[in-house]
Amino acid sequence: MELQDYGMSRERGYLSHYEIDSITLPSQFDAVTQAAGNLSGLLSSGRVRHWLDQLPDPRLEEWAKEAPDEEVRTAMVHYSFLVQSYVWGEPTAPKHLPANLARPMVAISDRLGQAPLLPYSGYVLDNWARIDKAGPITLDNIAMVQNFVGGDDENWFVMIHVAIEAEAGVLLDNAAKLVTIAKNGDEAEAERLLVEMDAAWERIYGHFARMGERCDPYIYFHRVRPYIHGWANNPAFPAGGLVYEGVDKLGGKPQALRGQTGSQSSIVPAMDALFQVGHSDDPLKSFLDELHHYRPVQHRRFIEDLAAQSTLRTFVEASGSRSLKDAFNACVQQAARFRTRHLEYAASYINKQMSTGSGNDPDVGTGGTPFMKYLKKHRDENREQVVA
Repeated sequence: MELQDYGMSRERGYLSHYEIDSITLPSQFDAVTQAAGNLSGLLSSGRVRHWLDQLPDPRLEEWAKEAPDEEVRTAMVHYSFLVQSYVWGEPTAPKHLPANLARPMVAISDRLGQAPLLPYSGYVLDNWARIDKAGPITLDNIAMVQNFVGGDDENWFVMIHVAIEAEAGVLLDNAAKLVTIAKNGDEAEAERLLVEMDAAWERIYGHFARMGERCDPYIYFHRVRPYIHGWANNPAFPAGGLVYEGVDKLGGKPQALRGQTGSQSSIVPAMDALFQVGHSDDPLKSFLDELHHYRPVQHRRFIEDLAAQSTLRTFVEASGSRSLKDAFNACVQQAARFRTRHLEYAASYINKQMSTGSGNDPDVGTGGTPFMKYLKKHRDENREQVVA
């Protein structure tokens, strides 16, 4: 396995190989990019739907089939933010998404093989840029490009995720190498790669620990989180979802789609695949299995190929090297530790905050499922799957 075969790199991991501020969309997008660039102002007006209803439909069906991948992904970022703003930018959610937003959103998402709403890839992986282009991808040199209302808390929340994803490039590159190394029986190289992964996890925790510096739990819950919900299992949609007007193939039926969530990040699923860590059936497992289809197609394929090809656990179990087993177990425990940190943030940023009405239930994740009990269960299952 080679990362470049999946559009990934050691330096950027799952992050886009380009930066969104370097992509210029064709002139047919002018009204859309102008609205997306002024989204904070439109939302603050209190009547964002009035303004978005006036956008033209640029008829993207043919363009989306032939356009460069970078342009389509950039369009996905802008359109998905507009769609989320249309749905959640006023006190009561609408039953329908107007055709001038629905048709281009579906055309773009069809090309990318993703759902027609904001995905983690559009929120984080493709929505960043370095300030100094000669500098590194670090928290003091990156910016969130497309915002909802903007401000420190929204920016920092995404920037922390971007920094984590960049750091995880080492995990992913070493994971791909370990597939071959395990088959070749090279214990020394396997141990070296695992120790390197353990060190990368420590750097990831360094970024994760900084979330509270500039993203306040109250502000996150009440000013950031409401815009990223979906329309599945959501009381704001009693009919079961949102109707995408003007999209013939959907037949006017409500679409129940999951909201953007960090659980769409592909880091931990890739580690589970590499280390062959499994989880027993529960609502969270079913939810995570469903979220797999919200990821970019190449990221899905990477996880699936790791799961199909990795023999690392069997190789380590058969080894007589205690240090190799310890290095393997350290990485398994690091993934469990990541789940623990996720649990802690879920508790402080969501569960402890008061509910403010439909679409913002503190016990339900943005994807639309209860999470606290099952996050603990998955963390504990992860811990238990070390080798003797």
